[in-house]
Parts: sequence; C-alpha cells; structure tokens
Amino acid sequence: MEIKELKNTVEAALMAFDEPLSIKDLLQLFPEEEVTSNDINQAINDLENDYADRGIELKRLSKGYRIQTRSKVQPWLKNLTQQKPKKLSRALLETLALIAYRQPITRGEIEDIRGVAVSSKIIHYMMDRDWIRVLGYRDVPGKPAMLGTTKTFLDDFNLASLQELPSLSEIKDIETLEQELQFAEENLPEDNPSEDNTAADMQQATDKTDE
Repeated sequence: MEIKELKNTVEAALMAFDEPLSIKDLLQLFPEEEVTSNDINQAINDLENDYADRGIELKRLSKGYRIQTRSKVQPWLKNLTQQKPKKLSRALLETLALIAYRQPITRGEIEDIRGVAVSSKIIHYMMDRDWIRVLGYRDVPGKPAMLGTTKTFLDDFNLASLQELPSLSEIKDIETLEQELQFAEENLPEDNPSEDNTAADMQQATDKTDE
C-alpha cells in the first residue's frame, strides 16, 4: 500500500469514529496488507504535521488517537450552537476533581474535605459515564470503597494521562479547573445531576488536598 493511501485511510478512520483509536485498532484496517505499527505511527506523525496550523488537531489520549477541534477555536464554534452548552454542576466537578487528585479516595474522605455529604446520584452518574471506578476497599471498619478515575475520564477530559492534570497551585477556584480540563460540554447528557447544598470553596478543598 502506498504511504499516501495509508495516511488517508487512517485519517478517515479517525474522523469516522468518536472513540479514540489505538495503533492496534488502526492495524485492523489492513488485514490483507503488509502494514506494520511503524507504518501507522508514521501516518499519525504525518497527520500531526498536516494539522499543525489548522483548526483541527490529532490528539493523543489514553486509549489512542482522536481528530478533534482545537480548544482555541471553540469560542467561535459555540456561536453556532442552538442551545446553551450544558455545564457540570459545581458539586459534581468538585467531587470528580478530588477523586482525580487524591485517588484512591473513599466517599467519606471526600465528604470530610468538602464539608458536605456526597449525593449518591453524583457517584452513580460518574460511574455510569465510566469516569470513576472502585479500585479496592480500605482495610478499616466498614471496608469503604476506594474510588479512582478511568481511561474514559482521561479521554472525555482531553487528557493523555493524569500527569496532564493542571497542578493544584494553578487552580484558584472550581471554574478555573473546569476551564483547564476543557471538557466537551456538548457531549453531556440532559440528566447532569446537581446538589441542593452549596459546595465548599475549592480553595479550601485544595488546601486540604495539599496536607
């Protein structure tokens, strides 16, 4: 197969699928061709160079690669949106942030930091979205579940690894964190849960996280 045809096929696959595709996934495109992982990597590198100065990019995520719009053009793209973008509730975002930064962490530890009870709806919502999972159980009375994030969390929040999370020193408040994570808000379902209780200030939460 010619290099140009290989690159075009990889590009088409990345654009056709919403989920990130790994090198292994992309190799399945060519069951009858002598295509290697190195060939796929070369095609990806070429595509990254092609998109270097464009409004779209080839992004490496935890599960593989995805073609997506660049964050810097999002303010203009939102002008075409018919409905107001959905937002994660403050309570959900604070809870998710604590799990991401302090994992493994139990629900009780999250409540101690935030100063309010964690709604079961929020925990179930994040598990349904496959953002968090049970990593194990703390060896204390009651055996509380220890929570951590998943690869889906990384992909949905545009991260290749947890090391790409903004440092706590950069986070001034929960709105700053939401902007840093650059979550694709248009992908949120309608039943985004919220809490009646006002969440504790994010700075207090990050102060305790640093202890």
